[in-house]
Amino acid sequence: MEVLRIPAIRLEAGQQVALKGESGLGKTTLLHIIAGILEPDSGYVSLGGSQLTGLSESGRDRLRAERLGYVFQTFNLLQGLSALENVKLGLAFGRGADTKAAMAALDRVGLAGRAHHLPRQLSTGQQQRVAVARALANRPCLILADEPTGNLDSRRSREVVKLLRASASEVGAALMVASHDPEVLENFEEIIDLAVLNQAPLQEEVV
Repeated sequence: MEVLRIPAIRLEAGQQVALKGESGLGKTTLLHIIAGILEPDSGYVSLGGSQLTGLSESGRDRLRAERLGYVFQTFNLLQGLSALENVKLGLAFGRGADTKAAMAALDRVGLAGRAHHLPRQLSTGQQQRVAVARALANRPCLILADEPTGNLDSRRSREVVKLLRASASEVGAALMVASHDPEVLENFEEIIDLAVLNQAPLQEEVV
């Protein structure tokens, strides 16, 4: 079954966009294709000048770890590891588990003082900040965030969106935030409507 027919998406360094779409429309699938977690049936994905599509699974993992930050809706923190260890683990797949870089990322999101807390010792909002820190620690060229406010109240949602945008600007990364929440979408000047994009005529490039 065909899920997506995307003609082309291009993000420049520092560009920040929201990916709008209702649940079930394919936002997560598209982000997974961009991140190299899934491979497209046709077309290609290029990340920071390097083609991701066609690489081996280990090659995609390595390129993703070096150049991309991903904030998952469910945080994907390992419950037996501290905040610092979770961020270091994210770095381990790329340039190596760097304690200094991990602490700098936690400090950037205001959690240096909670570095040695386990996820269960942190609030939902703080766990999301750890997830953001993990995505930022490798200073990526692209940050993807999949419904990053889905588990947060309105105030914390605004804080996370503000944090994502400011952090992406700080490291010079492009940012794509997938959401169906109007309160999230209103924070972005540029919005890609997946329902509209998915009906556009196909070109050579998929993402």
